[in-house]
Amino acid sequence: MNGPATLLLTRSDVVKLLDYDTCINAVEKAFKSHAAGHTLPSGILGTHAPDGGFHVKTAGLLSEKLYYAAKINANFPGNPQRYGLPTIQGVIGLFDATNGRLLALIDSIEITSIRTAAATAVAARYLARLDSQLVMIIGCGNQGRSHLRALSRVRAVDHVIVYDLDPSAAQRFAHEMNGELGVKIRACSSYRDESPRCDIIVTCTTSREPLLFPGDVSPGAFIAAVGADNEAKQEIASELLASSIVVADVLDQCVAIGDLHHAIEAGVMKQEDVHAELADVVSGRLPGRTASEEIIVFDSTGTALEDVAAASVVYERALINGIGMEVMLAS
Repeated sequence: MNGPATLLLTRSDVVKLLDYDTCINAVEKAFKSHAAGHTLPSGILGTHAPDGGFHVKTAGLLSEKLYYAAKINANFPGNPQRYGLPTIQGVIGLFDATNGRLLALIDSIEITSIRTAAATAVAARYLARLDSQLVMIIGCGNQGRSHLRALSRVRAVDHVIVYDLDPSAAQRFAHEMNGELGVKIRACSSYRDESPRCDIIVTCTTSREPLLFPGDVSPGAFIAAVGADNEAKQEIASELLASSIVVADVLDQCVAIGDLHHAIEAGVMKQEDVHAELADVVSGRLPGRTASEEIIVFDSTGTALEDVAAASVVYERALINGIGMEVMLAS
């Protein structure tokens, strides 16, 4: 066998190695590094399949070492019902960007879920009102759970209202997460009846039609729009986006595939109408929330910058704790 080993890390390994607080801080640090120019250019490629699709996301991050991550994710919404498989499946390749060595192959399911929620938590630190207590989660899958866990670490969440197209999924969510977090959680049958009084609203669905419209949210709300990760998906009505302050995770990406994409196509927004990228806000280059009555939308399409931040933490902790299986791929 020739060359150094590559570390294989399973989803259960990632669960042991990556906690929410660490991931939130790592993602925030990564966005600050991006603002300072300490990253490699990111990339994205999407491919549609008959019942789902694939995307490839790449980014590099200079921390103590220069890491590069390439993630291939499959997204097949019908999997749980049709095949008993997760909606999201995939792998992250983590590289040493100084010499190209493949350091690790990591199951992407847990990292994708936690890092997406971590980015929302970072955005909420700067964009949600400090007194935000009432949270709504629309979409009661793994992302909904991860988002509630992450948000509870940056705001004093007191009450949660949840909605899903499948009422039984919302009821399970309420029961399970109430037991885990010890906050009041209830399922609702009509989210639009409840949303106007919520401080924070997270949309994490596969919807191809808008879910929230003007009048569905009140002044001061923070909305994290997470589901639009390809150009066919949409959760926020273009008119609501146009009347709000918009912060993008990655502006070019949101223009191409996010809720912003639909607002621009509808002719109600231009790219220059976006207030900031998240990196601008966390670095202090541009302000976050400046008034309590502002409605702020975080258009989160998901960037590999979050993946490389989380994957590097997982890899470094795996080395310290002797977790994972070494393989010689080049043998």
